[in-house]
Amino acid sequence: MLFKKKTAEEAAGTKRFHVKLTEQLPELGQITILVDTATGVNYIQTWVGTGSGITPLLDANGDVVVEEGYRL
Repeated sequence: MLFKKKTAEEAAGTKRFHVKLTEQLPELGQITILVDTATGVNYIQTWVGTGSGITPLLDANGDVVVEEGYRL
């Protein structure tokens, strides 16, 4: 949909994603950890050269990292 009605959060100026950490890696690119403020799910975003990717951040057991303060 090209034009959609804003949600109440969007109209209030609340952002869906919060940047938790941004780190520059020499000769590799940039890594950013984002938190979805609606669900608490953490995502890792990478920027390498001219490409990028994003995926849920996993802990040592392979479970998705969720911020408890954001969980609905």
